[in-house]
Amino acid sequence: MVATTVLPEPTTRTWERLAACAEVDDATRIFFSDDLGDIATAKRVCEGCPVMVECLETAIDRGEQWGVWGGQLLIAGKIVMTKRRRGRPPKHPRPEDQLPQIPLPEHLRHLQPA
Repeated sequence: MVATTVLPEPTTRTWERLAACAEVDDATRIFFSDDLGDIATAKRVCEGCPVMVECLETAIDRGEQWGVWGGQLLIAGKIVMTKRRRGRPPKHPRPEDQLPQIPLPEHLRHLQPA
């Protein structure tokens, strides 16, 4: 009788190993921050990521509630295009508060807020 070895399933999806954020120090702090500067940094990391679409699709499928996934900011499970600072909005928008806009893949555009 030949013994067979059953290997455990890998816990990391292949696309996660290829993700640009896998090389970022303290990625959790940046990708799940309320700070607009951190959110902008996270979106810029995603912008050049080869698996950006897979990341966003996985986040949507899992019902992720918060964070930057596939270049999009999710708040309460919805994709949002902008986020403002706490408190009263300024009379004139601050340039540093503008988040990079990364287009949604064509097949996910129905999720884009109006």
